[in-house]
Amino acid sequence: MPRIAIGGFGHETNSFVSHRADYAYFSDHRDRPPLVRGSAIFDWLRDGVFPITAFIEAMRDEHALIPLAWAHGGAGGPVTDDAFERITGELVGRLSEAMPVDAVYLDLHGAMASIPFEDAEGELLRRVRAVVGDRPIVVSLDYHANITPEMVEHCDGMVVFLTYPHVDRRETGERAAKLLSSLLGKPRPAGRAIRHMPFLIPTTAQCTLVEPSRSIVAESRLLDGDLLSLCYAAGFPPSDLFWCGPTVVAYADSQAEADRFADALTKSIVSREADFDATLLTPAEGVARAIAISRTASRPVVLADVQDNPGGGGSADTTGILRALLEAGASNAVVGILCDADAAAAAHAAGEGCEIEISLGGHVRVDGVEPVHARYKVKTLGTGRFRTSGAVAGGLDVDLGPMALLTVGGTEIVVSSKRMQAMDLEPFRHLGVEPAERDIVVVKSAVHFRAEFGPIAEQVLLIKAPGAFADDPEDYPYERLRKTVRLRPCG
Repeated sequence: MPRIAIGGFGHETNSFVSHRADYAYFSDHRDRPPLVRGSAIFDWLRDGVFPITAFIEAMRDEHALIPLAWAHGGAGGPVTDDAFERITGELVGRLSEAMPVDAVYLDLHGAMASIPFEDAEGELLRRVRAVVGDRPIVVSLDYHANITPEMVEHCDGMVVFLTYPHVDRRETGERAAKLLSSLLGKPRPAGRAIRHMPFLIPTTAQCTLVEPSRSIVAESRLLDGDLLSLCYAAGFPPSDLFWCGPTVVAYADSQAEADRFADALTKSIVSREADFDATLLTPAEGVARAIAISRTASRPVVLADVQDNPGGGGSADTTGILRALLEAGASNAVVGILCDADAAAAAHAAGEGCEIEISLGGHVRVDGVEPVHARYKVKTLGTGRFRTSGAVAGGLDVDLGPMALLTVGGTEIVVSSKRMQAMDLEPFRHLGVEPAERDIVVVKSAVHFRAEFGPIAEQVLLIKAPGAFADDPEDYPYERLRKTVRLRPCG
């Protein structure tokens, strides 16, 4: 029975925020499991939507799975040297002790940068390759991966999410299992090719529910049938590294074949450069339009606070749209999920039905963002512990710390103690809010919200309020990005 070592280490690194992803950050249970090691991987990851979960299900009956370590930290600032070395050291150390193995599968992200290593996952894979020699290494990556030549060189095949919102994470794990099975007992692939696009794509324009991204991922899947693997990753613009941006990767039995398919998909993407577009409104414009639409609509208008997306490293505590709602006198509106542990604590101390005078949000320094000082009523309290149910993050037992539903004017605010992107309905329902019953719903998310909030929305409006997760890459002060890259399509 083949022995397959499994593990993972992932993080989506925003180089332009003050937060640092330290060891405690990876060890904390939030909207995903904490750092787990050894057989605990099977306990923590047996449910949910992670690629490694589906990989385990697909491989466990006919393979001996050797669990190493797994840690995923969501999005935030660069990974500290201490966290990277401790987690990488444990994963690689356990792999060394488990040798010999027949192959390795790693559940990565592809956009992790640590303070010493801007290509952190390339460095992790280099160390894994040094241990296993010529045995197959297969990785699964996020659609927002910034794939580097080092990552491609040290792997024998990759699979990348095909959807954004990411509703195919489990399918990605299944594809990884199929790919690794096809490589067992064979020499390393002779052909591998990587192509970097000459432009960056704003995150909101990467959505695969609309063109041109929908056609690009469909085309990559059709071509993949004749190769070991063919991948398209749209990139993660807030990562300040040389190889940031959209990438095509191909693995094949010959270099000529890998080059041919990589070139064909790259040509198709570049030909669509002008089609990547997304229109964003100011908070005042968005709120005014939402109020006008809601007067005759039977479903809520959803406003996406795209630049305070915690899934991209945003603080989840900016107040631009909240302030616009209050200034416009909006009613039957809800904002979520706003992370303010002090506000949640004050609400719990006061109790349901009481009023508290606090400065809400705006505690993480972002230009143009100030707290909203007001007297808020504590409508509902929650533990912050619940199970998600949606297509993107369903089946996860999360712990957001103490939560509270605060009201001011005609607006409710879902407040948490830990960050979570508004990509699931359950954080709202945990506090007694059914989003479909509101006139206006504000979500701190860029694209993932569309999977659950899109179907209940009369209309979706994208809002450009001040935040740490800039939608337009031209707003980032890059220092390491290669000079020939256009900072946006046709820029």
